[in-house]
Amino acid sequence: MKRYDGATYGDRISGVYDEWFQAGLDTEAAVAFLAQAARGGRVLELGIGTGRIALPLAQLGLSVEGLDASPAMIEKLRAKPGGTEVPVTMGDFADVDVSGSFSLVFVAFNTFFALLTQEAQGRCFRNVAAHLEVSGVFVLEAFVPDLTRYTRNQNISARGVELDRLHFDVSVHDPVTQMVQAQHVLVENGRVSLYPVAVRYCWPSELDLMAQLAGLRLRERWGGWSREPFSDESQKHVSVYEKL
Repeated sequence: MKRYDGATYGDRISGVYDEWFQAGLDTEAAVAFLAQAARGGRVLELGIGTGRIALPLAQLGLSVEGLDASPAMIEKLRAKPGGTEVPVTMGDFADVDVSGSFSLVFVAFNTFFALLTQEAQGRCFRNVAAHLEVSGVFVLEAFVPDLTRYTRNQNISARGVELDRLHFDVSVHDPVTQMVQAQHVLVENGRVSLYPVAVRYCWPSELDLMAQLAGLRLRERWGGWSREPFSDESQKHVSVYEKL
């Protein structure tokens, strides 16, 4: 998509992000998992967004910082209770352009795939490794790719159909670059709103190789934040990486 950059997704969807996604995500389990992984140390979230996870972690007394490319998403974060207390660095989170080291660095809800090249994803792993304490961990939550969703590398799926409201997704898939470009489309009272999103997906094995090349290794992998077993039927994974 022309003119699409690291801030586009967040800037476009910030006004509806919490409404659309908050209820369907297991935030409570994610916060409990990450708080245990942090062991009381410094925490950095890549793609902090509206603070869905960062703010509850901060409320537990943890020192939490964030990285994000979207000013609109950070504006939503700042408007929430405690949102002005969390330091946020603006920019491409592949560069992890922050100071100091962290006990926990994490990226949730497929946000790692917002890095649209393999080079950027590998660079992110290397920069995370450089900012981890010796016993620190990098936690990554992402979907497991399911290419059966696409027919002739396209997909259209309905999210909601009402009398004066239609919500659906349209996506195109490039299997060579592992890229998906999509639009969340909302038609409401005759008005059309478009919310673009682009991702470069990876299978867990590719993520593990990126980690190895960055000096990290997989410690554990779960099928969700509640430590469900990961299997060939899992639709997502929560992977924990540690230093070699």
